[in-house]
Amino acid sequence: MNSEVYLHAPGVLCALGDHLPDIRAALFVGESPGMRMSDAYSPGRALCLGLVDAKLPDIDFLPREARTRNNALLLAAFARIEADYRRLAAGLPPARIAVVLGTSTSGIFESEAAVRVWQQTGVWQEKYHYLQQELGSPAQMLARVLGVEGAAYTVSTACTSSAKALICGARLLRAGLADLVLAGGVDTLTRFTVAGFSALEAVSPERCLPFSQNRAGINIGEAAALIMMSREKPDAPITLSGWGESSDGYHISAPDPSGAGAKLAIHEALTRANIDAAAIGYVNLHGTATQQNDAMESRVMAEIFPGVPMSSTKPLTGHTLGAAGALEAALCWLTLTDADCRLPPQLMDHAPDAALPPLRLVAPATQSTPPISHALSTSFAFGGSNAALILERKI
Repeated sequence: MNSEVYLHAPGVLCALGDHLPDIRAALFVGESPGMRMSDAYSPGRALCLGLVDAKLPDIDFLPREARTRNNALLLAAFARIEADYRRLAAGLPPARIAVVLGTSTSGIFESEAAVRVWQQTGVWQEKYHYLQQELGSPAQMLARVLGVEGAAYTVSTACTSSAKALICGARLLRAGLADLVLAGGVDTLTRFTVAGFSALEAVSPERCLPFSQNRAGINIGEAAALIMMSREKPDAPITLSGWGESSDGYHISAPDPSGAGAKLAIHEALTRANIDAAAIGYVNLHGTATQQNDAMESRVMAEIFPGVPMSSTKPLTGHTLGAAGALEAALCWLTLTDADCRLPPQLMDHAPDAALPPLRLVAPATQSTPPISHALSTSFAFGGSNAALILERKI
């Protein structure tokens, strides 16, 4: 059995755009039409958010408990890759197709709206169902819509959720438990999420500035990223060649300052990919622009990857929470397949934090020479959950 885990062209909607060519074009020039000021999720306080502006599909055909904006965004991402899915799924038994997704919000948006109406009227809306906020809803919904019967489950480990979903997909393929896996993540904006991070004093009202001395926290964003994983080699042969996970349990909302858990996940990924750190040509940083994350991550990256080009793409997408790992893996996929060998730039204010170990942050209009063959993406979450993914471009 072929042990390679191929990643096919992703379906993505995020602040950068809602079709892959538009996302590619915006990514490498560092422009993001969906990153803008809004008070829609923080009444009375305008914040910079990563918004998806695309028209989403009608979901009235779904059972009431599955009718959420989160699931609509997921179906929109699937629509972008449906033709490829139909080709790859043709002839496969439904039990050989799996769905593994990451989320942290699910249908909280609908619950918020329903509670506001109930507070005003004392009546629950007919369209509301408590199970809309069930975390397992995205995977269950997509599996039901496609009529597949393989493993279908959702991972919810905060900001590592969809990175772990891709790891789970790779394990299912390598264990022979599936021939095709739809993996990724989806999270949509809610007042609950924005208020929660605001209470932690972790939200920046302006565009976030990872690794700057002026950084003031994250921008929350929304996104869906869906990637088909299989053993069939696609036209653009990108593999998930390495992955690593760790759980250091240092603190519920703060990373271990030593970065021990982050380093463990990265070294595990390098070992699984059978490469050393020098083979990595680009790192997509977790890069939240919070004081503690950037201090920990810069220390880890300067130690393991000195001189390697790297950037945080969160100023272009916002922090999309449970969808972040899959979204940033998709941006690495775009980087490895870019005909002009461009790298995602680091948006900065030209005021790097001198207290942090220096990193080689990607300047605008940077091209890699020679073309890179390996990209690393990192995700670090509440509770000390850490994940690292290595994507490889096969010759």
